[in-house]
Amino acid sequence: MQLHQLKYILEVFRSGNHISAAAEVLHTSQPGISKQIRLLELELGFDIFERTRNRIVGVTDPGHEVIKIADMIFSGIADIKKVRNDYNSEAGGKLIIATTHTFARYVLPRVVKTFLQKYPGVQIGLMQGNPTEAHEYVQAGLADIGVATGGLKTFLGLVKLPCLTVTRSVIAKKDHPLLKLKKLSLRDLSAYPIIAHDSFRSGGWSILEAFMKEGIKPTIPFSGVDSDVAKTYVELGLGIAILASIAVDPAHDGDLEARDVSHLFPSSTAYVTFRKSAYLRKLEIDFMNILSPKLTRNKIVTAKESATVKPEPDEPER
Repeated sequence: MQLHQLKYILEVFRSGNHISAAAEVLHTSQPGISKQIRLLELELGFDIFERTRNRIVGVTDPGHEVIKIADMIFSGIADIKKVRNDYNSEAGGKLIIATTHTFARYVLPRVVKTFLQKYPGVQIGLMQGNPTEAHEYVQAGLADIGVATGGLKTFLGLVKLPCLTVTRSVIAKKDHPLLKLKKLSLRDLSAYPIIAHDSFRSGGWSILEAFMKEGIKPTIPFSGVDSDVAKTYVELGLGIAILASIAVDPAHDGDLEARDVSHLFPSSTAYVTFRKSAYLRKLEIDFMNILSPKLTRNKIVTAKESATVKPEPDEPER
């Protein structure tokens, strides 16, 4: 059994069981990959891939187990390289953060700036998506750290540490009659069109749920937008928006004004996440500490090493 054979089967699987795509990624030939996979299957005594007329159409049950172990092997190799760089005090390196638009735009700039002042040679990469996607990127090993609100499903193998409480604000044009009211109610908000997030983004489902509980059906001209896009349409006078309060930026919001509505909508928790099985470099630990000072090295390491760490109960994304 050769290491490159395991690499071949792993890449074929990641490429949707297409040998041609795997060959392109690995800069080798299709016949070479096919030959090495066949040699490995002969050595193991079972097929890793299901075939129809010499075309791979799926993965066998034992094949899934082999692929799972191969993924662990190459993840371990990557972690060994991290250990080398960490203890050699390498000034460079790369740190990949999976997050949402709101956090990338309004929370992480300060964190990244402070971090790069300490590690000027490190390259930061951001992978943006909805909260579920951000957790999936970390779980798959595509990102080192995730920063997002709770996902719609449980992510096994991830350590989730709370780092921020997210409240809600309504944003409208400064001359909007809604902003003149002393105390806002859901009925007051529903009198105007609402520019809404979709159910996979921060605030989407919990906001609609609050209205439904009161038997109110708000007018939503369109949805599926992030906080900055929502502000653009509010500026055009097309409605109001209910956003995470961290997205309120008086210095750059122009003719817009915000009012806190945390009494109308439940707050949500943002988490920093990382794989329990991954080696945590000083880079990751320092980044998390800058993001949330309460996340000390001791707390992070203790959470990671604890044999009883379980994913937090799922909550609707807000």
